[in-house]
Amino acid sequence: MSKRQASPGMDGVLAIWKPAGWTSHDVVAKARRLLGVKRIGHTGTLDPAVTGVLPLCVGRATRFVEYLQEMPKTYEAVLRFGLATDTEDLEGEVIEEADASHLSEERIRDAVLSFVGEIEQIPPMMSAVKVNGKRLYELAREGVTVERKPRKATIHDIDILHVAAGSPRPEIRFSVRCSKGTYIRTLCVDIGRRLGVPAVMASLIRTESAGLRRQDCVTLEEIPALVQSGELAEKLIPGDRLLTHLPRTTAASLECLHAIQGKPIPAARLQPVPSGSRLWLVDREDGGFLGIFEWEEESGRLRAVKVFPPEGEREPDGKEAD
Repeated sequence: MSKRQASPGMDGVLAIWKPAGWTSHDVVAKARRLLGVKRIGHTGTLDPAVTGVLPLCVGRATRFVEYLQEMPKTYEAVLRFGLATDTEDLEGEVIEEADASHLSEERIRDAVLSFVGEIEQIPPMMSAVKVNGKRLYELAREGVTVERKPRKATIHDIDILHVAAGSPRPEIRFSVRCSKGTYIRTLCVDIGRRLGVPAVMASLIRTESAGLRRQDCVTLEEIPALVQSGELAEKLIPGDRLLTHLPRTTAASLECLHAIQGKPIPAARLQPVPSGSRLWLVDREDGGFLGIFEWEEESGRLRAVKVFPPEGEREPDGKEAD
């Protein structure tokens, strides 16, 4: 491992399996106390009732948060037909009931799979979207409902795991891989609407985030023993190792130094020549990760967006790298 990938401090991404009843903020606060590290951030909020993968960026890896958040996430959801609540899940007040026993398994499957692709969703009131400077869930707790604009989301794939039809409250369990900003509870409601019946999200588990799955996670209860035994470092994953959605390009060490300093690098010095606007730069000689850069094709320049020099070195603006 090159010196650019190593750090003497506690740096990296720690995947936590979030328990039910905890907010994402609760998990961060608890991990901060257990690890004795101030700089920790998560890569995507989970509601208290939802369990699953919650990646925590620790130390210098907090600078990866915004890029890891952009990656697709995978959930396992249970949708229940014939029931609707004001929160779109079972935590809320029932606002509508209907007999959905007429829904066949085939109709249910067809309706669910029809949502694969780009969709539009109206954010639920129980969400962190801000309207006039206030988060929707804060307004919802005050009993206020406001108009929300639809937002685009992408459903990359849906895998139907089980269908229980033929009762007044049919259910379907499915796995969905989706883009950032997708509301699974709203997806459940919209599927029901397409079938002409009320629907609600009965349960939700996040099974993948930032490329991390259940087998990559530790629980909050396991952290103290890992810290005491010195094994926690083995669970910390370098943030750049997870940025698989960004294309790479490499340059010789001198050009890499110039890039960090904000100097232009000719395309001929890069291998391969950049094909996308945002990419990461790697030192061809030692494999060290330099940071996130933007390729400006018209000017033929690499522009630094966020650089990761070795621990203790300074960034181009003169500030200590964090």
